[in-house]
Amino acid sequence: MSHVGCEDHEKLYTQLNEYIDQVKEEPGVLINVLHKAQELFGYLSEELQQHVADKLGVPLSQVHGVVTFYNFFTTKPKGKHQVKICLGTACYVRGADRILERFKEELGVDLDEPTSDGLFSLHGVRCLGACSMAPVVLVGERDFYGKVTPDEVSAIIKKYRGEK
Repeated sequence: MSHVGCEDHEKLYTQLNEYIDQVKEEPGVLINVLHKAQELFGYLSEELQQHVADKLGVPLSQVHGVVTFYNFFTTKPKGKHQVKICLGTACYVRGADRILERFKEELGVDLDEPTSDGLFSLHGVRCLGACSMAPVVLVGERDFYGKVTPDEVSAIIKKYRGEK
């Protein structure tokens, strides 16, 4: 949801403000508000962090400190389909670097960048816990692909583009 029009942007801010108004009196609400903001907008831009700080009456430095401390928050837009390539030892020795390079070529992006259409972003991860299936690719949170070869990358991408 990182690419939103102006009207959609306003609706998202309205939804966030309504949520903040419901919970702002609760102690320790900042993390929950940041989760909601990221759920709505896809990432926590500097502008969005400032908005949260203003609405909660806390310093921007406090908001930014929380955002940068926890790895589940992101300050960069991500694609709708996050493609995670395992770069752990088992996957690496079985060709994960070639899988990663093929994804980069096919998608035209580098690590941690969204594609221009906002559909994909590419992420290198340390271990996905499926070493016996190395090399492993995870799309989203549930779609595992094991023993992936560079020749299979195109088919994986097409599946999420809705192509055959």
